[in-house]
Amino acid sequence: MKILIQQACIIDRQSPHNGTIRDILMEDGRITAIGTELPAAADKVIRHPGLHVSPGWVDIFSHFCDPGYEHKETLETGALSAAAGGYTDVFVIPNTRPVTDTKSQVEYIRQKSRTLPVNIWPIGAMTRALEGKDLAEMYDMRHSGAIAFSDGTSPVQSAGLLLKGLQYVKAFNGVIIQVPDDKTVGSNGLMNEGIISTRLGLPGKPMMAEELIIARDIKLARYTDSRIHFTGVSSPRSLDYIRRAKDSGLQVSCSVTPYHLFFTDADLIDYDTNLKVFPPLRDEASVKSLRAGVLDGTVDCIASHHLPHEYDSKVVEFEYARSGMTGLETAYAVTRTILPGLSPERTVELLSDQPRKLFGMERPSIMEGQSCTLSLFDPAGTTTLEKGTTRSKSKNSPFIGKELKGQVIGILNGEKLVLNNTAGQ
Repeated sequence: MKILIQQACIIDRQSPHNGTIRDILMEDGRITAIGTELPAAADKVIRHPGLHVSPGWVDIFSHFCDPGYEHKETLETGALSAAAGGYTDVFVIPNTRPVTDTKSQVEYIRQKSRTLPVNIWPIGAMTRALEGKDLAEMYDMRHSGAIAFSDGTSPVQSAGLLLKGLQYVKAFNGVIIQVPDDKTVGSNGLMNEGIISTRLGLPGKPMMAEELIIARDIKLARYTDSRIHFTGVSSPRSLDYIRRAKDSGLQVSCSVTPYHLFFTDADLIDYDTNLKVFPPLRDEASVKSLRAGVLDGTVDCIASHHLPHEYDSKVVEFEYARSGMTGLETAYAVTRTILPGLSPERTVELLSDQPRKLFGMERPSIMEGQSCTLSLFDPAGTTTLEKGTTRSKSKNSPFIGKELKGQVIGILNGEKLVLNNTAGQ
């Protein structure tokens, strides 16, 4: 099938067409021509005012709940949600049932997702059954397609075990992803510890729980000379630790979520369970520091932390609600809304270039002869997520009904085209 994208601004630092407005002609999943006013002899023509095109976006931390929790999300609905959010590649965490801690589980996800519009990359469990006691067979999982290793939403608490894990993955230049949280500090916390938690009468979780783990794990990364990525970073002091680690040459990187940039703990005043997340939302000063970290380059990439939950897990008392929100479909628009000064080039760096570099993925480029792995978006457009139109199986998003800046038009991944609107003919 021939597909023609007309009058698109190309955002790709490796392409000779970077920053120019061009037509892009594709056939059978490859770019065949790039130029101005290409003849429209194509099966599908895509045009949209203000259209931008970049190498496909990557999300490094999502939960597709398959196998075991398909009532929350499936690989199919998760992939559609990711495509609607502009993502061509998604890393899925191992918190499934059974846990993704063997090569057979990795192969199950890889095989089941082959026909989907989005490339799904399993994150292998670092410990068996996510119990934090013994290392899983990471080498076997790596050779079966695991992109990285993590215990997902159950971060490794044992320093000795994480030390062994960091040493283990050095054999194949692997990366361990850690959500920084010391579970022994503020173990009953439901939100950020501070004035707002006191006012609402909810037990607080101090930022120190995050900072302790990051400080410890940086020392372990230094000792092992191995690679670690912190995701869901929410503390200014954590960013300082990471910044200093990078300056000293350590292989340390980090990502933040769009919702940690958008909301503060003050937004919990109405006890909205969709805002109960892990790590918890922080105070305004901390959020401003996170935004500055994105702008100054301390933050390497944006991670959606797409954690879908069915109705019964969220429409309960705040204390009993599960942590997490859906985020793939709104990640770009939320980031664009809260950081309007973020250039398209820096946005693509956060969503595509850096994740691919950090995790050793192939870096597609918008040039003739290259395969099609493209995200299509409009920085000047708007996005409004609605319950009836969201692709996710779950509806636990605080952004439903909110108008956000920035619009995802769709993706083109090989021969698989997914469009969100009526762009094209």
